[in-house]
Amino acid sequence: MSRILSGCFLGAVASLALLLGPAPARPADTPDFKGQKITMLIGFAAGGGTDVSGRLLAPFLAKHLPGQPTIIVQNMPGAFGINAVNFMLNQTKPDGLVFSVGANSQVDPMNYRKAGHYDPTKFHYFGGIGRGGYAIVVSKDGEKRLHDLKQKPVVMGSVGGWPRAAMQITVWGVEFLGWNARWVTGYQGTNDLMIALDRGEIDMTATGNMFQLKQQVESGKFAILTQSGALVKGKFVGRADLPGVPVFTDQMAGKITDPLAVKAFKYWASITATDKFLALPPDTPKPIVDAYNQAFIAAAKDPELLAMSEKISDDFAPMSAQDMTMLVQDLADTPPQVVDYLTRIFAKQGLKMSE
Repeated sequence: MSRILSGCFLGAVASLALLLGPAPARPADTPDFKGQKITMLIGFAAGGGTDVSGRLLAPFLAKHLPGQPTIIVQNMPGAFGINAVNFMLNQTKPDGLVFSVGANSQVDPMNYRKAGHYDPTKFHYFGGIGRGGYAIVVSKDGEKRLHDLKQKPVVMGSVGGWPRAAMQITVWGVEFLGWNARWVTGYQGTNDLMIALDRGEIDMTATGNMFQLKQQVESGKFAILTQSGALVKGKFVGRADLPGVPVFTDQMAGKITDPLAVKAFKYWASITATDKFLALPPDTPKPIVDAYNQAFIAAAKDPELLAMSEKISDDFAPMSAQDMTMLVQDLADTPPQVVDYLTRIFAKQGLKMSE
C-alpha cells in the first residue's frame, strides 16, 4: 500500500486517539476473560469486507481484552446480516462472550424495520470501522459542464442498477446544487468504472479507493470534485489526504429547507458514514462494555494492526464508540416518509428504487 494510504490510516488512528484520549485505568470490577472463548458473530459470508475487517481485528481485540481470551469468528450470512443480529439477541447471553461485527445494512431502518426484530439503538457499540470517506472524481471537461445547464450533461457512472450510497452524492447535487448530470448504471464494479472513466464513456463517478483516485488525478485529466468526509466528534471532516477538497455536507448547508428533505439528507449522510460496527447485545453489564471499549481503543493504536492492514486493505479508519452510536441513533430517527421522498427524487433522475 502506498504512503498516502498508510498516512490515511495513521491519521484516522491519531484522530481516534485524540478524541478518546488514553484508556482509563481499569476498575476493580473489570471482567477477566482468561481461558474463555469469545465468539465474533459476522452476518456476512467469509471473504467479504465485513468478514475481512472482523478477522483483522479479532487477534488484537483478544490481545487487549482482560485475560487475553481466544476469539473465534462465526459467519452467519442472510437477510443483509439481519439473521445474525436476531440470533445474537435471541440465542446468546449478554455476558461478553458473543459480540457482533456488522455493516450498515443491519442498522439501516429501510432493512431492519422490514425483516428485523430488534432496536439497534439498544446495542452497546464499542467502536466502528470506516473508510475515511468517499470522493467524486470528474474529468476536467465534465467539471466545466457540470454547472452549465446549456452544455451536454455530465455522465455519472454507477455500479449495478442502484447507486451505492457514496455515488448518491450526485442525486443531491442535481436536486439542490443545480448539477448538470445524468446517470448511466449497470457497471460491474469500481474497476470497470475507472476503465470507463479513462475511455470517456462516463465523466464522473465515486470511490473510496485512494489509490485509484491518486492515479486519476496524477494523469492530469481528472479532478476531485467533493468528498463525503468521515464523522469525527459528531462532525463530518475531510480526509487528511484530500486537502482542499470540499466536504459535501458543508456544500449542502442551508440548501435544503423542506423538513422532510432535511431528514432524508441526514439519513443519507448517516448511512454513508456508517460502514462497519462492533456491538455487544443490550443489557450487557457496563464493566464488560467498558472493557471492550478500552480494548478497541488499544487495538486501533496497535502498530501490528497497522502493519497487517497495509497488506489487506487500502483504507481502514477506526471510529469511536460515541460517533458510531450517534450515527445509529440518527438512522433510527428516520421517519418512514423518507423512503417515499427518496423514491421521488431518484425517479426524477431516472433511477428506480429496488423493492
